[in-house]
Amino acid sequence: MTRMLGLELRRSAALGAALILLVVGVALLYLVDESEWSTGWLQLVMTQRLYLALLWPLALAAGAWQGRREKQSNVLELFATTPRPRAQRAVPTLGAMALAIVGGYLLMGVAGAVRIFSTASYLPAAVLTVTAVGALALVAAAWVGLAVGRLLPWLVTAPLLAVAGLGLLLSIPAATRPKGWLSMVFSPIDEMNMPDAYTTVPVQISASQAIWMTALAVAGLLLFAADGPRTRLAALLPIALGAALAVTVMPHQNRLVVDSVDLAAKELVCAPDEPRVCVSRVHEGLLPEVLPQARAALTILAKLPGTPTRVHEDNSTYLPLVPAPRSADVALVPIDTGKTGDLTPRIVIAAFARPYECETGPDWTDSIAAAYWLIGREPVADEPDIAADAVARWQALRNLPADQAKAKVIAVRDAALGCN
Repeated sequence: MTRMLGLELRRSAALGAALILLVVGVALLYLVDESEWSTGWLQLVMTQRLYLALLWPLALAAGAWQGRREKQSNVLELFATTPRPRAQRAVPTLGAMALAIVGGYLLMGVAGAVRIFSTASYLPAAVLTVTAVGALALVAAAWVGLAVGRLLPWLVTAPLLAVAGLGLLLSIPAATRPKGWLSMVFSPIDEMNMPDAYTTVPVQISASQAIWMTALAVAGLLLFAADGPRTRLAALLPIALGAALAVTVMPHQNRLVVDSVDLAAKELVCAPDEPRVCVSRVHEGLLPEVLPQARAALTILAKLPGTPTRVHEDNSTYLPLVPAPRSADVALVPIDTGKTGDLTPRIVIAAFARPYECETGPDWTDSIAAAYWLIGREPVADEPDIAADAVARWQALRNLPADQAKAKVIAVRDAALGCN
């Protein structure tokens, strides 16, 4: 069997299909929006799942192209005279396609892992389940494609099936509205496009999707290996049973992934010595980068009384809204992978800024002006988050006597602390 599988891998379209998936997948990762997945491992595998919007139809088309091989080669009558049953002859083709497709998908993940390996130290178990469901979805697509290609061995079958697969994935959310949870049962891409730093995919969701994709794969297998109408009709059974079981397992709530938070990813991990600098666990690999800038910011803030003596990452979540704990001695700063080069001024600004959920308190431009007065340099309007008006307000502070300017800066800090 191993020898036959090796022959099938070399002589079939399996390796070519895997290469196409790999090239398209890596191109999507690096050319569309790298910031979507560069935070960590779960964000990477969720983004891979989102890109199944293109990879899944490609796997369908690859299976259909391979499925028409016997008809194209005019060997149907020859194979019909052999003593080996149809199901036995189908195993190498099914296995080769599955191995190649899964290999291409995993290598796509490896290509993304190269980018985040040095900074992503937090590896939740959901990474494995999300990846497994993605790979299973591609196997199901390839096997269904094999079955369709065998039943409809025409040249146009593969491209038409790819278009149909894309249309199916894009239409599932609308077809299941307002039951958003139902869309997640049948679509491997639904809600995978919101992977912020603390997002997770609950295990019930992955279990439901795995059940459905397994049922779809089994149906494709039976159709491809079938040697009569009864066996083909039997392929409907796993689809019916799989759909019913998957719907039962899926929690009947909308926005399941969007509203799911990985509490372990939010936990703070701190540098061992003082002054205390902490980041969330998902950003633990960035701590060596954050530490010197945070301590430089604390040195600047020490010029005023009552300013923060510690820096914590702002691990607030907004869906649902759960603000990070606040205290007068802590400066909270958001941290994004790839955007840690200017943390020192951002931390100082954070000490003068009102919380996100607060509707009163100092204006953002006043916070910037106060922070840069303390830093001792002019804010530049083309720096991130710096408005031109902040430069004018900073200049107004600079033109005041030192004691008056200091009093105004302290007033901005007090207004931020008293915000409610």
